[in-house]
Amino acid sequence: MLSREKVVGCLRASGLTLATLFGVIGGVVFGLALRTREAVWTDREVMYVAYIGELFLRMLKALILPLIVPSLITAVGSLDMTLSGKVGMRAIVYYMGTTVSAVALGIVLVVTIHPGVAGQDKGDIVQESRNVTTPDTLMDLIRNMVPPNLIQATVQQYRTALIYPGNFAYNDSGQIRNPNDTQTWKMKGEWTAGTNILGLVFFAVIIGIALAKMGEKGKPLLAFFSCLSDAMMTITTWVINLAPIGVFFLIGGQVLGTNDFGTVLNQLGWYFTTVLVGLFIHGFIVLPIILSVCTKSMPFRFIANMTNAFTTAFGTGSSSATLPVTIRLLEEKNHVDPRVCRFVLPIGATINMDGTALYEAVAAIFIAQVNGMDLSMGQILAISITATAASIGAAGIPQAGLVTMVMVLETVGLPPEDVTIILAVDWLLDRFRTAINVLGDSIGAGIVYHLSKDELDDMEKIGGKGEGFETVPLTEVEERNFK
Repeated sequence: MLSREKVVGCLRASGLTLATLFGVIGGVVFGLALRTREAVWTDREVMYVAYIGELFLRMLKALILPLIVPSLITAVGSLDMTLSGKVGMRAIVYYMGTTVSAVALGIVLVVTIHPGVAGQDKGDIVQESRNVTTPDTLMDLIRNMVPPNLIQATVQQYRTALIYPGNFAYNDSGQIRNPNDTQTWKMKGEWTAGTNILGLVFFAVIIGIALAKMGEKGKPLLAFFSCLSDAMMTITTWVINLAPIGVFFLIGGQVLGTNDFGTVLNQLGWYFTTVLVGLFIHGFIVLPIILSVCTKSMPFRFIANMTNAFTTAFGTGSSSATLPVTIRLLEEKNHVDPRVCRFVLPIGATINMDGTALYEAVAAIFIAQVNGMDLSMGQILAISITATAASIGAAGIPQAGLVTMVMVLETVGLPPEDVTIILAVDWLLDRFRTAINVLGDSIGAGIVYHLSKDELDDMEKIGGKGEGFETVPLTEVEERNFK
């Protein structure tokens, strides 16, 4: 029987979700009501309507670097490179492998289904691409991963530009300049406005590895980045709490400035379906197959025992808040060794975000399709790498994926304000992808435990039941919930 306390607790836990939902609905109604005016709304008037939402987006963009960089350094630097040995390596290989597979699955689905062109005539699609070859794009991707100036990387990206020769000609050294063959055009390097996220992410990972290898010497600096990461997560929570207001005006402005509202709804429906199909395939086909192959057992009972964790993740929208429930179910129902749970799961809740990675890859390409942009293989690869890195640095709090989504868009030159397009359904998709994140963490713990039984038995024989592991402690709130 439902008590008043349970109802109040449920409402408090889902307060942000409900408020965001009302913001979405209210924004749509607000925009449709304004569209009833006979006079055509000018671009300036639409800008006035969406102004508060624009401020919300600017806050999200401001959080990208101070949130992602310290989070990555802390996540990588906290890994024990020596004590955990094979157990830690198995966990990292699993996390990286499943994240990359989730991104690849998302890209295949969105490129195949084309949700961003649903309801559009082919003639309405305007392809926007600059003259550049695929090798140039791929090499620029690697160049940007190694920026010559980290300060410059916060405001500029490098790219190769090709100079159109005009007419068929030979240069002074006898090389052909063919206007119809971009391989023969003259090249030059140029710097464009926009944060070089890949370079900063790569640098953060290297710093994290260095701190982990330094051991005790690196702990003071690691503590600084950990504190900075916690502070930025707190600020991110404040900004996310403003989402209902920001979403209301962003959606209102989007509805008001859209010529064909029916087409937008059609595209959004196909996008929603694409993400859900991807999450379902990854969570209930790919991950169970990996579990079966690694443990040589059927995955159904293992997954069924974790049902309460999935529902908690769906309700809270936070993998970190679900951590105590996940640990309890793995230890009590699936009989996973507590040493593995306490070591693997806190790391997984930080760096293993399969659902988030899949969603961000799909969303970025979907927005490119809506804008009629033809992404090259190099840009798709950039999305893959950035979505993987962004999911590792994403905060385990509700709707924090909005921050990293803006980062992915900026990496491939897509307008970050177009994140507005997906805000209408993001609040719901956030619940589904969080549940898949928790499922991935749980299966990872089960696989690592199965593969590490010999090491665990050897440790017990030499009298070191807990020796060899540096567990990541839970926060006071998580510890209290766990008990």
